[in-house]
Amino acid sequence: MSDRASAHTSRKMEEKLASIEARYQELTAQMADPTIANDYTRYAELARQQSELQEIVEKYRAWMKARHDLAEAEALADSDDADLADIARAEIEPLQRQIESLRSQLQSLLAPKDPNDEKDVIVEIRAGAGGDEAGLFAADLARMYMRYAEAHGWKVEILDENETGIGGYKEIIFAVRGKGAYSRLKFESGVHRVQRVPATEASGRIHTSTATVAVLPQVDEVEINIPDKDIEMEVYKSQGAGGQNVQKNSTAVRLRHIPSGLVVQCQDERSQLQNRLRALSILRARLYAIEQSKINAAITEARRDQVGTGERSEKIRTYNFPQNRVTDHRLEKSVYRLEAVLNGDLDEFIDEMAAREQAERLQAAAI
Repeated sequence: MSDRASAHTSRKMEEKLASIEARYQELTAQMADPTIANDYTRYAELARQQSELQEIVEKYRAWMKARHDLAEAEALADSDDADLADIARAEIEPLQRQIESLRSQLQSLLAPKDPNDEKDVIVEIRAGAGGDEAGLFAADLARMYMRYAEAHGWKVEILDENETGIGGYKEIIFAVRGKGAYSRLKFESGVHRVQRVPATEASGRIHTSTATVAVLPQVDEVEINIPDKDIEMEVYKSQGAGGQNVQKNSTAVRLRHIPSGLVVQCQDERSQLQNRLRALSILRARLYAIEQSKINAAITEARRDQVGTGERSEKIRTYNFPQNRVTDHRLEKSVYRLEAVLNGDLDEFIDEMAAREQAERLQAAAI
């Protein structure tokens, strides 16, 4: 970036921050007004708005103070008083680091946010090419994400599963509930590939299998309303591995969304009502993802092709057992600790994807 462009961006950022601080002060003044203080609903709304701005205003004020202190230290560094000049020069570098750190934090706070980032998620994992080995790989991925969730203090709830009978999954769907779950796991959507020697392979030949992962933000009824007339419901007996019936009563539920043709089923709960509610939750998440995809596609071609939008056709990662290697194809990055990754050690990949997304958002906002 040229010096002129950099200066323009800096001025734009300062103007935006000054505007935010002015709004914060305006909200503070309104909340001090006795007529508003007696209106609980109005006061609560103003307090909510002020709370949303508080962090950025505090960091902005700290940034401005650090810049003021730096200017003073630089001026005093040329003082005729040698002791005072030494003290001032010692303060310059720490203040410069503080200013740069605060600037970076402010840029992040000013960048447009993904409105889904704080949502819980629904993770859908399906075996792809590779037969039984693909089902076993789907199970490995499910365990990987469950361990990742556990390490972050999130709760996992299995919504539906279709086992292969040998420890694998044709499909498994589970919810991950916790602050920021979508902001981290959204980068995992796509095709995952495994290269290893299956336990059933007598000749020791390496097989390549795949599984697809879809990470959907969990939405409520207000965000996606599905009229009853748009749903056909079928009930049936729950089935275990191998297809055997595990319940005498018809508690499993299959929903078909007539306008889209989407079909969702749930059978893990013991009551028909619970399975229906879970199926509706999955259906809402899928419909929301479809709508979001349409919106993204309509904005720009670049936005549609952006990494991490959840398009399942994209091969994102390869897990190579013979070489103990995991390669993320989006980052063009390989690590040689496959077992740790499959035990949920994903932050190195996710951190880099999050940083890339942040950079794109900052660039889009021209901050």
